[in-house]
Amino acid sequence: MAIVFFHSADRVLYLPGKKILKQSVEALFRLEKTPVSSVHYIFCSDEYLLGINREFLHHDTYTDIITFNLAAGKAPVEGEVYISLDRVHDNARLLAVPYRQELPRVVFHGALHLCGYRDKKPADRLLMRKKENLYLKRLEWGLKASK
Repeated sequence: MAIVFFHSADRVLYLPGKKILKQSVEALFRLEKTPVSSVHYIFCSDEYLLGINREFLHHDTYTDIITFNLAAGKAPVEGEVYISLDRVHDNARLLAVPYRQELPRVVFHGALHLCGYRDKKPADRLLMRKKENLYLKRLEWGLKASK
């Protein structure tokens, strides 16, 4: 049974290998030993995500991702992950990496937040990046195996 879902708010996600990416996120939760009920990724524009950032986090800044765990207490994760495709495109260009690499990194980043990883302190950011790289490698293997 699927636990990861992709939705479009005001931007449509175009990405080959979406099914494998969803399966990779599900594997991430298993490997991180994090029980999950469902995770809904909502792909949107900068303006859409800015509205969420203002309304729920009281921040007046653009961001690439906002993650919410809607589960109460120790219940399995019920996540909503909002991703600005505009930001992901811009960040990929700024970082000189392919969009097809940056988008899965951001998808994994949201899942890792739902597993309890943080990124406010330098040591936390380093661990988060290490985990993102691990799951990007696993995704690459999955994409190669599916060809």
